[in-house]
Amino acid sequence: MKLIVDKDIPLAGSAFGALGNVELVDAAALTRAGLRDTDALIVRSTARVDAQLLDGSRVKFVGTATIGTDHVDTEYLASRGIAFASAPGSNANSVKEYVVAALLDIAVRRSWSLKGASIGIVGVGHVGSIVRNAAEALGMRVLLNDPPLARQTGDRRFVPLDELMDAEVITLHVPLTKGGPDATFHLFDEKRFDRMKRGSIIINTSRGSVVKGDALRNAAAGKQLGGSVVDVWENEPGIDAALLANVTIGTPHIAGYSVEGKLNALRMIRKALCVHFGIDDDWRPVPDAAKRELEVPPGMMTAESVLHYIVSRSYDIALDDKMLRGIADRPPQERGEYFTKLRSGYRERHEFAGTAVRLPEKHGHLAGAIAALGFNIKQVMSNREKIIQ
Repeated sequence: MKLIVDKDIPLAGSAFGALGNVELVDAAALTRAGLRDTDALIVRSTARVDAQLLDGSRVKFVGTATIGTDHVDTEYLASRGIAFASAPGSNANSVKEYVVAALLDIAVRRSWSLKGASIGIVGVGHVGSIVRNAAEALGMRVLLNDPPLARQTGDRRFVPLDELMDAEVITLHVPLTKGGPDATFHLFDEKRFDRMKRGSIIINTSRGSVVKGDALRNAAAGKQLGGSVVDVWENEPGIDAALLANVTIGTPHIAGYSVEGKLNALRMIRKALCVHFGIDDDWRPVPDAAKRELEVPPGMMTAESVLHYIVSRSYDIALDDKMLRGIADRPPQERGEYFTKLRSGYRERHEFAGTAVRLPEKHGHLAGAIAALGFNIKQVMSNREKIIQ
């Protein structure tokens, strides 16, 4: 069997090498001619998979190591009898940790207490549901919007989108869809931003076109918004530099890029491929999990400062923001390449579970919240540094 696999998928050679002849390629170098004698194609969101790419090939399986599928023409695959697999939920925890890092970064910058603040979660699937748990751990008041789930479950906790417009934070976790009753293309446009509470914050880690870029740029520049966190952009990798200049935090589509999230996706795609071709799935990778110990200084005063200290030493979102802003120093014709390199060459980032936290006794009341965010509480220290828990 011949497999063509995106070279930027970690451990791709190890995962697929035993299954046949593996060719690792750059997504930009994928061609119809190159796929003519290929049995399976494994991509990321940087590759467009459709008739133009696959017509005339013998490809029988396509996998994408991503939760999103809008880069794949699934109707075309189905019409050709080509099996398809994605990795829904694989990086949900990584995205949740990104949202937590963004909230705490903004809270500390503005001396803002998250406890009691309202957050509207748009899309309560794999990611949105655990973002909800994290927001509650931070003491926030949560509002939920998910029309398909509302219809399926009849759960009264789901409210219409208009009822989220007074929330102090709105975070988006929906797929990109352009048709049907729940279309999300430009779900947040000029009219939607006008309805939002003045001074509120929007976070987008879903898909760039869920938010209309120029509408967000104007809302941020015109002070309708109090803050904006953008990880996904319209027209990637050729992002709007003027929009980046006006957002509070901007990152290069890496919210789900933890080591653990990438491995989860790889396992899911490999398993689906093995099931399709009737092959034993015997690959069991063991990630090099980070083993960090972190001791919180006793002098910090607020819950946000303590939590930010812990989170930022596990995942420094400010570094990703700083790296992306370097795009402004590049000539316009080089900015797309710069954005792509930030993604493909992204640093190793482990999830919160790899960090054991030692808390001073004065902050022992935060142990439950810290554990709920995913960290390990190693001990709560008394003034004499004795373990009391």
